[in-house]
Amino acid sequence: MIEELPDLDLASALTLAGDAVSGVVLAALRGTGLRHGHGYVVQRLLVGPSTATEIAVELGITQQAVSKTLKELVGLGHVEAVPDPDDRRRHPVRLTPRGRRAVAKARAARRDLDARFRDALGDDGFERTLASLLIVLDSLALAGPVRRRAVPPPAYELPVVGCR
Repeated sequence: MIEELPDLDLASALTLAGDAVSGVVLAALRGTGLRHGHGYVVQRLLVGPSTATEIAVELGITQQAVSKTLKELVGLGHVEAVPDPDDRRRHPVRLTPRGRRAVAKARAARRDLDARFRDALGDDGFERTLASLLIVLDSLALAGPVRRRAVPPPAYELPVVGCR
């Protein structure tokens, strides 16, 4: 029984739950070639086409790290370059239909998890848990980045070229 787990602090429980949720979502994305780290760039492209420089600034990571990730995403067919009619020097990228289908798969997996959690917690427990987790996100200064779809990757997710 879960109550019998000794010395499990909230931060550890959140980490374990987050890792498990990521595992379920990645399982739903099996066959797409996507990995956890791609999601940080994909979230920015949900806002609209963007350049590597713009994404790097929003995520607070190097342009080299973003460029490497974009190259992988283009190779997988999830992202494509689009011309900028106003500035030929800009090279924005956007999600392809394949990329949008992958996003839809990930969202469906999270909806299924939400339904599972609601069943386990009941409606009131689910809503209270969600409200508490939103407070936790705010206490970690993530509310703004979540709103802007600019949540930075944790340091351990960064490619070797790293974070600034």
